[in-house]
Amino acid sequence: MHNCVPRGWLSSNHACGFDFRMKSRAARRNGSPAPLGRSSCQYVRRGYGFSLVELLVVLVILSILAAAAVPYAEVTVRREKELELRRHLREVRSAIDRFHDDWVSGRIAKSAEGVSDHGYPKTLQVLVDGVEGAQAESIRHRYLRRIPRNPFADPTRPPAEHWIWRGYQDAPDAGSWGGGDVYDIRSASPQVALDGSRISSW
Repeated sequence: MHNCVPRGWLSSNHACGFDFRMKSRAARRNGSPAPLGRSSCQYVRRGYGFSLVELLVVLVILSILAAAAVPYAEVTVRREKELELRRHLREVRSAIDRFHDDWVSGRIAKSAEGVSDHGYPKTLQVLVDGVEGAQAESIRHRYLRRIPRNPFADPTRPPAEHWIWRGYQDAPDAGSWGGGDVYDIRSASPQVALDGSRISSW
């Protein structure tokens, strides 16, 4: 028997074999000669999906891309946290400097509650709560809306505990707060920044 349909192929007009069978039946009903065989039919290749090898190659490529993207994402997150820390340090230090400048200029009373003898806030919370002005009709002077959080600290702890405080009389490299007032703050994180510096030295 002549087989004009190679394996893996279909006819171009929804299977030429179907057209051939219909013509054969019509010829038998009419008493006409049967049509020629199917060898003149035109076929097109059957569309197959991806092979197993192709799928494995795609999976390997995707795995390589994912492995390369993870370190980049981690560095990006780390850089954002470092930028946030630097911004919060500037915010608090600027607030402390403004507080001291107002004490020197007389905008706040020398003996106001929450002010040390050196003209610095006794705690960070004083910057949020504010202090009374030197004049009776003066409003309270506030320097922070809230105490910023340290992105490298434990988020379950209060923001005021995220920082190492340094008093006016404390040594620059003091490892603990000597009390009295807050002259400066720094991060307690022992981690090393992307630029190689220690975060606690910022």
